[in-house]
Amino acid sequence: MYSEKVMDHFMNPRNVGEIIDASGIGTVGNAKCGDIMKVFLKIENNTIKDAKFKTFGCGAAVATSSIATELVIGKSIQEALGITNKAVMEALDGLPPAKVHCSCLAEEALHSALWDYSEKNNILIEGLEKPKTDIGHGHAE
Repeated sequence: MYSEKVMDHFMNPRNVGEIIDASGIGTVGNAKCGDIMKVFLKIENNTIKDAKFKTFGCGAAVATSSIATELVIGKSIQEALGITNKAVMEALDGLPPAKVHCSCLAEEALHSALWDYSEKNNILIEGLEKPKTDIGHGHAE
C-alpha cells in the first residue's frame, strides 16, 4: 500500500516545527479529508535556507510535508516553484490513488509560503499564482 519511503517519512518526519522569523508561511487545508499543512520557509539571497512544517492529517500528509521540505532546502525560489505534486510523489516512490491529494496539498503549501514571501517583500515571482486553497497566512506566535 505505502512505499518504504512514505513509511520512513511518516515514522521519522524531517523538518518538523516552526521557523520563528520565517520569510514566508503558507497554510493550506483540504475540507474533505481534514488535512491541514503549514509550511515555513527561510529565504536568503533568493535561496531557501531552511524549511519546516506542521501538519495535521494522515500519514501520507505528514510524509508529503516532510519530503517537500527536504526537496526545497538549498533550492532557488524558481527551483522551489517547480516542485510539483508529481515530484513529491516520485520522491516518495508513489502514493495510493486515494492519497494523491496529499501531494497536491504539499505543493500548494510551498506555493502559499512563496506567495507570502513575495507579498511581504513586494516582489513578483515569475510563474507564481495566488494560492486558491490558502486558509490564511500567519506570523509565528
